[in-house]
Amino acid sequence: MRVVIIDDENKARSVLKSILVEYCSDVEQIFEADNLLSGIEILKKETIDVLFLDIEMPQHSGLELFDFIPVESVNFEIIFTTAYSEYAIKAFEFSAIDYLLKPLRPNKVKEALIKAQKSLTQNQLQQRLLELKNSLASDKFSKLALPVEDGILFVKLEEIFVLEAEGMYTNFHLTQNRKILISKPMKFFSDLLESKDLFYKPHRSYLVNLKYLQKVVKKEGTYIEMENNMRIPVSKEKKEELNELLLGLQ
Repeated sequence: MRVVIIDDENKARSVLKSILVEYCSDVEQIFEADNLLSGIEILKKETIDVLFLDIEMPQHSGLELFDFIPVESVNFEIIFTTAYSEYAIKAFEFSAIDYLLKPLRPNKVKEALIKAQKSLTQNQLQQRLLELKNSLASDKFSKLALPVEDGILFVKLEEIFVLEAEGMYTNFHLTQNRKILISKPMKFFSDLLESKDLFYKPHRSYLVNLKYLQKVVKKEGTYIEMENNMRIPVSKEKKEELNELLLGLQ
């Protein structure tokens, strides 16, 4: 496996290189660059498998990569490294692009590299990068990337009726009577989606798309009826919050 590290901090590059050499036996060659443009020259000359790309750099941010390299020509996995940037992190999670938070830890680097190796065989890199590019350019998220058995499934947010927790898995109830079980806990998705006006969590086990809210029934305990006829319970501590939300929707 051939790897490129682009980071303006010499110490950060040195730490990552040491981790890769010591903990990642599949890494055969490591290239380094201290700025985006120098890194791009390496990417154009060399055949590589994984790029570790810092976000916060002077002159050109790592997120500007797509201004210099067309998404369609990228045939290597990208793992962004960052000390902060909440919006960018959310964009990565929506598009299933991996990232590492600084300071870097050996176990996290190793996990990311293993994940990158698997992703390279699934042939959806360009689609994931395109979703990331669109999200970063528009400040909006319109699709959610879901890890499925044979790759990544992109689902429009407007196609989601309900998310239902099932242990460490999440059931996605979608339009056209589709139902998909995803091997991630619901908390991962609720942390992403609750901040969006469309989604509301009436119960710890459910997240609903308010676009498809059909009826609120206040008997035998309050519950929500969705347009797909699902009945979603409303927990006692959420009843007052739901009432305030409904007033705001009127």
